Amino acid sequence: MASEPLRIPLDQLRQAFDAALRHVEASAGHTVALEEEYFWSVPGDELYDLLNEPKSLTIGQLSESWQHLEDLLADQDRALGYHLVWLADIIRAIGQDSTG
Repeated sequence: MASEPLRIPLDQLRQAFDAALRHVEASAGHTVALEEEYFWSVPGDELYDLLNEPKSLTIGQLSESWQHLEDLLADQDRALGYHLVWLADIIRAIGQDSTG
């Protein structure tokens, strides 16, 4: 089941993110309110293992993910690749809460 890795040009990813964010901003304004706080999280080593059902779901917290992103904005020299995971938590919540 080996295949070539999906290659995503980062400039196109940035454009797609910007287009989606502009859409949300047009309907919600400059701030979004997330009604939920906690969510199920699948650990990274189990997330893409489709042959086995996840055994160790954990609980994530949107305010914690957002705090990590605020910390990043305060000191961008401390950026980690994992900030994308925290960003994904927030983006998923916004996307699932948005209409249209």
